[in-house]
Amino acid sequence: ATLWRLPGSDEEASRSGSSSGIQLTNVTNLEGHKGPIKRVLWHPGGENRIVSIDDHTILLWDLDSAQVTDSASLESKSLQCFYTGKWNPHANCRQILTSVDTSLKGWDVRTMKPCWDIEHAHQQQIRDFDFNPNRQYYLVTCGDDCSIRFWDVRDTSEPLQTRKQHSHWIWCVCYNHFHDQLVLSSSSDSNVILCSIPSLSSEPLGHVDEDEDRASQSPPAPPDDRLVSTYDEHEDSVYSVAWSTADPWLFASLSYDGRVVINHVPRKEKFRILL
Repeated sequence: ATLWRLPGSDEEASRSGSSSGIQLTNVTNLEGHKGPIKRVLWHPGGENRIVSIDDHTILLWDLDSAQVTDSASLESKSLQCFYTGKWNPHANCRQILTSVDTSLKGWDVRTMKPCWDIEHAHQQQIRDFDFNPNRQYYLVTCGDDCSIRFWDVRDTSEPLQTRKQHSHWIWCVCYNHFHDQLVLSSSSDSNVILCSIPSLSSEPLGHVDEDEDRASQSPPAPPDDRLVSTYDEHEDSVYSVAWSTADPWLFASLSYDGRVVINHVPRKEKFRILL
């Protein structure tokens, strides 16, 4: 892996720029893996550390020295491989979660040893997962068995909910960072699906009016979990989908043929959440 630096200001960019675009500066090469690197993950707390993952190894790097400070590996005799990984945002940035074939395995970066796992979370390869931004024990997974599964890591004996709305491999799944009842998924069936799962969100009863005049009224019935919309603008496998960091109602999807599509949450669903 190679670490590059972007120009730090408009003036610096204009000095380093050329007719072919902005010039990047090579900071350092991170050499230590013996196979293709699957993921490089910045420390979410802003520390000068990153994690890199290949088929069988996790390396923890200190960027000040460009040196490996710790590592972890799967058993040498195991035929299993890492597929993807992410920092756990709820564990004070002390944990990394990885997918290993059909299972999930969490690692404590202070010791680089396994700290929890979900064995056989899916029937086939796990392609992606995401942590609920507002509920620290909840996460969602997806994989080649065409299913999306929601989990509480305190009890992994069975998923909280399983949804099968795609007809082929699911490559990506992600929570909305502002309204965690909204979940996006993308698949090789060329579709992007938006679901609303209020029963497992941080606001299972929706918007609650706290006015004293309404304090005596009975609590509202919880909204139903449902499919909100299917977006079929792509003509090939949709490998990635991501929410906007600035607009909670906007998202983008990317397909194998290089097409990027920008979409938004339906107005009706937006007002259902806000009102």
